[in-house]
Amino acid sequence: MRMTKAFTALAFAVTLSIPTIVEADEGGVSFWIPGFFGSLAAVPAQAPGWSVTSIYWHDSVSAAGDVARAREIQIGRVPANLTASFTGNVNANLNLGLVAGTYTFATPVLGAQASASLLGVYGSNSSTLAGTLSGQLATPLGTGSFSRFDSINSSLTAFGDLLPMFQLKWNAGTNNFTTYVTGDIPVGAYQSTRLANIGLGHWALDAGAGYTYFDPKTGHEASAVLGFTYNFVNPSTQYQSGVDMHLDWGVSQFLTKQWQVGLVGYLYQEIGCDSGSGDRVGCFRSRVQGIGPQVGYIFPVGDMQGYLNLKAYGEFANANRPAGWNLWLTFNLSPAAPTPPTTSRPRFTK
Repeated sequence: MRMTKAFTALAFAVTLSIPTIVEADEGGVSFWIPGFFGSLAAVPAQAPGWSVTSIYWHDSVSAAGDVARAREIQIGRVPANLTASFTGNVNANLNLGLVAGTYTFATPVLGAQASASLLGVYGSNSSTLAGTLSGQLATPLGTGSFSRFDSINSSLTAFGDLLPMFQLKWNAGTNNFTTYVTGDIPVGAYQSTRLANIGLGHWALDAGAGYTYFDPKTGHEASAVLGFTYNFVNPSTQYQSGVDMHLDWGVSQFLTKQWQVGLVGYLYQEIGCDSGSGDRVGCFRSRVQGIGPQVGYIFPVGDMQGYLNLKAYGEFANANRPAGWNLWLTFNLSPAAPTPPTTSRPRFTK
């Protein structure tokens, strides 16, 4: 009886301290949200001034796996040698609202149109972790096996991190080029002991370049943006995610001057190893791909121009990262193109 109680208490304590399913990019969460860029990514704005972009993003993902562990723990003064394996799955549903204010400068920088943005995040994250911990416990009372199933539910509605961005865009006929630099300011809701978070918990720096082919005469369009993320150490966990590479792309056809249809996709690959004193699994890399349809609509809003875009991705070929599906609904309000000056002909009278 005493031995059974001891094993049960130790197994319960271990269940509370066992990490979530092993996922690269610290918990399978990266700074870059794959799919952020899409069609027309490198096309300059039609006019300088302020513009506002609002995005509703829904993400539904899941992951399953197992972790083998052999670690020393101590409960009070009773040492225990644990050899255990954890098998389980995690499910997460996120509903986020992203709002970005952008100012496009009238004066060119290096021959390009320059813009500066600041993006804020607010929304909810509902996550569930369920799994079974089983293994062997060695105590002064003896050695025996145990198995325990448990689940953790975590929900949060809060503000996320701030993301500044500076971007340059060049136009040469049907060819458009862009380069950007952005990063993460970790001011959002984050706790290392909480399953559901909105904030990232650490600083990050991301930069990249892209290209768009767009022919207004035929309506053909194709875009691709390649970027890389450097992650700083998470001060709460001493975990540092490796360097991430991401490629967002989109192809579309304008059926009219207002309606646009096409495909979007992304490739996300961690190319550096996770590290830091908080990394207990060694070099680890995550990967995921996504593809799906898109539809866009351009329309006037007073003396401004509105652009509405809906795109959805189904994910596949994931490794060490959750996968599922996500949906983006984007509305952009920007200054309309200036009306070309008209010339009036004088009237002649006899």
